[in-house]
Amino acid sequence: MELLNEIFSQFNAVLWGPPLILLLLGTHLWMTIRTRGVQRWVFKGIKLSVTPDKTEGDISPFAALTTALASTIGTGNIIGVATAIVSGGPGAVLWTWLTGLFGIATKYAESLIAVKYRRKTEDGTYLGGAMVVLEKIGHPKLGVAFALLTGLAAFGIGCSVQSNAIADALVTNFNFNASLVGLVLAAVTFLVIFGGVKSIANVCEKLVPFMSLFYTLGCFYILYYNRAYLLPAIELIVQAAFTPRAMAGGFIGSTIMTACRYGCARGLFSNESGMGSAPIVAAAAQSRNPVRQALISSTGTFWDTVVVCLITGLVLVSSIIANPAISTIGLEGGELTTLCFAQIPVIGTPLLIFGILTFAYSTILGWSYYGERCMEYLFGKRILKPYRVLWIVVLYLGCTMKLDLVWTIADTLNGLMAIPNLIAVLLLTQVIVKDTRYYLDEGHLDETDPEME
Repeated sequence: MELLNEIFSQFNAVLWGPPLILLLLGTHLWMTIRTRGVQRWVFKGIKLSVTPDKTEGDISPFAALTTALASTIGTGNIIGVATAIVSGGPGAVLWTWLTGLFGIATKYAESLIAVKYRRKTEDGTYLGGAMVVLEKIGHPKLGVAFALLTGLAAFGIGCSVQSNAIADALVTNFNFNASLVGLVLAAVTFLVIFGGVKSIANVCEKLVPFMSLFYTLGCFYILYYNRAYLLPAIELIVQAAFTPRAMAGGFIGSTIMTACRYGCARGLFSNESGMGSAPIVAAAAQSRNPVRQALISSTGTFWDTVVVCLITGLVLVSSIIANPAISTIGLEGGELTTLCFAQIPVIGTPLLIFGILTFAYSTILGWSYYGERCMEYLFGKRILKPYRVLWIVVLYLGCTMKLDLVWTIADTLNGLMAIPNLIAVLLLTQVIVKDTRYYLDEGHLDETDPEME
C-alpha cells in the first residue's frame, strides 16, 4: 500500500505540474476574457438562484445550486485549505482564491453547455454533463472516459474520504465507535439517496444554507478574536504567493511554483471548476435557457472558494501568526486545522466539528448523484440500485479504514476528470460566447430557448 501510495504521489507531482495548472488557469482566464468577465454578473446569478423558474427540468434552480454546493462545500474547504498551507505555505491561500475567482467563468461555461446539450431519459428525467456534451459534438470516447473517471472518483472524493472525516471527528472528540458511526451514517444516507435526485435536492436545500451560514459566522467570530493579526495575515498571504520564502514563523519554506501548485490543486478540489461535476446536476434544473442556469451555477464557485475558502485560510494563517507555538512543519492538514481552531475559546473546536460533519455529509449526498448519473450514462438505469448499494458499503468502509491512498488517488482522478471536460469547454467556446452575447449582454435572459428539450 505504501509503495502504491508513493507511485500515485509521484504521478500526481507530474499531473499537477505546470501543464495541468496552465490548462486549468488558462481555461479560467480564456473564458473570463471570452465572456467579457462573466464574474461581474455573479450577484445577478445569486438573485436568480432564489427566483422560481417553472419550466422544463427535474428540480428547481435553487435545488440544483444547493446540490452542487453540497458536493463542493466539503472537507476541502477546511482540511483542504490547511493541506495547501502545510504543503505550499501561506501563499497557497491566494492561489486557491484566484483559482476560484477566475474559475467562476469556467463553471459558467461548463454548466451552459451541460444544460444546452442535455437529453431526456426513458423515464422523463434529464441527463447531462461533459459525457453527454462530448458525445453530441462527436467525441464519444472522451465522454465515456469522463463518465468512468467521475464514477470512480465519486467513491473516493465524494464517499469514503468524507465518511472517514466524519468518523475521525466523532472518534477523536467524543470517543465514538467507528463501526457504529458507519452504520448510522449508512442508514441515514440510504434513506436519502434511494429517493433519487428530488430527495437529495430536498435535503440539500435545507442543509447547505444552514451549515454554510453557521460556519461562516463562526469564522467571522474567530477573525474578530484574531483581529490584531488579520492585516499581517493578509500581507503574508499576498507576499508568499509571489515571492519565494524561507522557513519562518511556523510556516515551511516555499517557492512560487509550490504555492501555486498546491493552491490550484486544492482550489479545484474545493470548487470543482473545470472538473465537470457540478454541471451534471445543473443539467437537471428547471431553466428556460442555458445561460440562466449557467449563471446560477457559477455562483457556487463564488460561495465555495471566494467566500468560504478565503475565510478559512484567513482563520488558519492569522491563528498561526497569533500563536507562535503552532508550526506547519511535519503536520497533516487536519492536524493543523485542529490546532488552529482549538486556540479559540468555547467556539473553536465545536465549530470545526460542526463544519466537518455537515460539510462532509452534504458532499456524500451531492457526489452520490454525480456518480450514479455517470454510471447510468455508461450502463443504463439497471445500474442505479447496485451502485447505490455499493455506495453505502464504501461509505461504511470509509469510516473504519485509513485512507491515505484514497486521498492520493482522488487527486489523480480529479486531474484526469478535468482534461476531457476542459476539452469540451474549449471546443464549444464559440457556442458559449454566442449564447452569452444574446441572453446576457443583449438582455434576453428571460426568453425561452426553443432548442432546449
